[in-house]
Amino acid sequence: MSDEIKEEQQEAEKESADTLPEKSREEELEDKLREQNDKYMRLYAEYDNYQKRTQREKEARYADAVIDAVAELLPIGDNLERALQTEVSSEDAKKLKEGVEMVMKQFNDSLAKLKVTPIKAVGEQFDPNLHNAVMHMEDETVDDNTVVEEFMKGYIYNSSRVVRHSMVKVAN
Repeated sequence: MSDEIKEEQQEAEKESADTLPEKSREEELEDKLREQNDKYMRLYAEYDNYQKRTQREKEARYADAVIDAVAELLPIGDNLERALQTEVSSEDAKKLKEGVEMVMKQFNDSLAKLKVTPIKAVGEQFDPNLHNAVMHMEDETVDDNTVVEEFMKGYIYNSSRVVRHSMVKVAN
């Protein structure tokens, strides 16, 4: 009987010896799986950041292109506005002025489609981020740092980036 007990003990030891390497093998596989999962998550996060960064860069390049193109076209709009300010008396001149008004409307509509809007100036508080003060005047009837006259209209893109500052006269 003692031989039987010895044999049973030996078999139990073999089984426990066999299970130990399996458990460590399972743990080893789980560690590798966790490691691979971590690598995958890092790679996924890097790719997601790459996509977001390239989208931001693409939007910035588009905004820069719009601003550069509009800045080149603004003098044309200024000249159209000056043409509209002239007084005309003859019928031919009135018809010509109506045509210039239509062109000016089309110009402003095109700017609006590009999300370029005029900067409000007259009656507003002077903002150095939006306005360029070229003259100052003393006037007790107007609050300090209020824009009283606009010499050249300014424009802003997408309500955030200035295309051209407004040239203004400011009351002190």
